[in-house]
Amino acid sequence: MTIKLRHVLATLTLTAALAPLASAQTVRMTTSMGDIVLELDAARAPKTVENFLQYVRAGHYDGTVFHRVIENFMIQGGGFTPDMAQKPTREPIPLESRNGLSNRRGTIAMARTSHPHSATAQFFINVKDNVFLDAANSRDGYGYAVFGKVVAGMDVVDNIKRVRTTTVGMHQDVPVEPVVIQKVTVEK
Repeated sequence: MTIKLRHVLATLTLTAALAPLASAQTVRMTTSMGDIVLELDAARAPKTVENFLQYVRAGHYDGTVFHRVIENFMIQGGGFTPDMAQKPTREPIPLESRNGLSNRRGTIAMARTSHPHSATAQFFINVKDNVFLDAANSRDGYGYAVFGKVVAGMDVVDNIKRVRTTTVGMHQDVPVEPVVIQKVTVEK
């Protein structure tokens, strides 16, 4: 094999290996406790990522809170204001839980009701491996759709998971001091 042909093959191999990275979308979530940077996986969860990005671009998450925090489980946000008023949302999206991504520590997934295709704006970040939420392991056979992962700021997530919580109305595990999502922005 000639040197030129080896170079061409090496370039093609490197390009193919980097292709998923090139399509990765990164967002920065600025919270009252620090920044969390998320890498979204549009290749495996295209509808979920597009839905999340639509809410980001519309400013929906700005001024919302992490309204459900369970230290050995997850932190959930994206749907309520600091006074626990629920924000209006668009129509639910189809569930993309069988995409090969697992509810592992540091991943972000869509929250939903007991109906599998009910996710709108709320999301959660897994603070430990929660593989029982994967479609293959879940009680309902549907699971929860992972669509990205924390690539910076896991220390912030870990600090959020440790906040004191209380019950507010019908909502349990609500932080005593609101953990505000001040702004979410698309980085690339």
